[in-house]
Amino acid sequence: MHLTIIAAIGKNNELGYNNDLIWKFNEDMEFFKSNTMNKKIVMGRKTLESLPKLLDGRTHLVITRRNLDDKILTFNSIDSFLEYADKLDEEIMVIGGESIYRELLPYSDKLLLTEIDASSEADVYFPNIKEDEWTKKILSDHEEDNIKYKHVLYKKKQS
Repeated sequence: MHLTIIAAIGKNNELGYNNDLIWKFNEDMEFFKSNTMNKKIVMGRKTLESLPKLLDGRTHLVITRRNLDDKILTFNSIDSFLEYADKLDEEIMVIGGESIYRELLPYSDKLLLTEIDASSEADVYFPNIKEDEWTKKILSDHEEDNIKYKHVLYKKKQS
């Protein structure tokens, strides 16, 4: 199983507000697209509902107890998703939201985080990570709308 979490987070781990992203930087949207294209993306129902439409070029996996569109592969629990993912030898991108990140973090081997040098009102947050369990590599630095941010790759250290 190869799970990679991708998220944009503020100084206080802010993820979103009112089922929407807080920050929408053009360069970061391209970063998300390039890292998720032609891959399976897993999310919770609220994250699916926050999307303007199904994302082209990606297979949508949703963890929910509700019945959804037949075009979307759904799992009624984290355990059923993990059972499915464990059989695959491909990277699956975890795209949110808060509870999905929290529950799948222990099973993820990579994090692709956009670390934003700003804070904002939020109602969902990224879980705290223990930095000593990960190697950290800054991939790039950016600034948009007078806000600095960087793309950072975290790889889980082998135990």
